[in-house]
Amino acid sequence: MADLGSSLQRTRIHRALSRPNLLMGADRELVLVTGLASIILIFVVLTWISALFGLAVWTVIVGLLRMMAKADPLMRRVYLRHITYRSHYRTTSSPWRRA
Repeated sequence: MADLGSSLQRTRIHRALSRPNLLMGADRELVLVTGLASIILIFVVLTWISALFGLAVWTVIVGLLRMMAKADPLMRRVYLRHITYRSHYRTTSSPWRRA
């Protein structure tokens, strides 16, 4: 910590600026897409069975998304970056490499 007599400037970083963007404890985009898919299922088929199935699917998937966000709130972004990586990278550059 800085002493009281030091001339270091302190800047407060608010928690809302550094927290992940969650909705109902899970990733916001995934919860919204799940809700949209469930609502489409309910209103396209328009039966009681589809309504119960849509609510059950939404409840189960949001529960799984909450468990995923509890493990790592940024897991979706990490996974999307992971699948863009190659399985093997050459140790040296090729003269015909793409820039």
